[in-house]
Amino acid sequence: MIQTINGQFRIGEWQVDPARNLLQRGREEARIDPRTMRLLLCLAERPGEIVSIDQLLDTVWADVTVAPDSVYQAVTQLRRQFGDDPKAPTYIATAPRQGYRLLAAVDRPHASIRSDRRRARVAFAAVAFLVLAGLSTAFLWRAYRSPAPDPLAHASARPTASIAVLPFLDLTDAMDHEQFVDGMTEELVDLLSRQPGLQVAPPRSTFSFKGTRATPVAVARALDVGYVLDGSVRRSGTEVHVTARLVQADNGFIIWSQSYDRSAGDFLGVQRDIASAVERRLAAESRADNKR
Repeated sequence: MIQTINGQFRIGEWQVDPARNLLQRGREEARIDPRTMRLLLCLAERPGEIVSIDQLLDTVWADVTVAPDSVYQAVTQLRRQFGDDPKAPTYIATAPRQGYRLLAAVDRPHASIRSDRRRARVAFAAVAFLVLAGLSTAFLWRAYRSPAPDPLAHASARPTASIAVLPFLDLTDAMDHEQFVDGMTEELVDLLSRQPGLQVAPPRSTFSFKGTRATPVAVARALDVGYVLDGSVRRSGTEVHVTARLVQADNGFIIWSQSYDRSAGDFLGVQRDIASAVERRLAAESRADNKR
């Protein structure tokens, strides 16, 4: 079902590059994982039509056995990247107990246009190579004549890690747990702000993006933070399913994600687990940066 889309195409305001798992809108870029891209291609093959969860599982996860929750998580990631509101969607709509439907228009360029673009990219690459060669020569000459940098001074100037926690999405069947989900977001902000060396954007800043179409990368740029934490909450009876992910702002990569299934009475434990996992991941990122 995903074999007929080749090359780049547009969905709504976004340019889709399947080969690089990349979404682009103007100067904004966002990378998604390969399976999420395959799910998007499945929906793009049949715009306006309902694609069932079973069809998505059979196509995207054909080589592994997973629960339907994998589809929910992939759709949540796409909605977050598109800045789509599940309550009033413009990109992906939920068909309760059936599947999902792509609402945005799909625009596939003609092969001749793609060929022209390829030729233009080749020409641009040739010019860019010559320019970069000249710049590299000039840079090496300046580096040869300049004193070596002081590594201690560089280490002392390293910025403190910073993060923004976006309001988690309410994906309960009736979408009527907004207050419950918002409370969880605020608790996560409080827990993370207690971590030494971690700067956390205040809730009044992150909640201003609630219900907007801003992507994690756009939020990070607006709030001047290095990382964005977002996620979703589903609830069935006394059981709560929480997913969370950590996005690196400079490239849009998801560097950590996790799902939690707990009873509603252990909700505080979920918050602590997420905060601890994020703190460990950021510490690992900091150690990796220090080795570079």
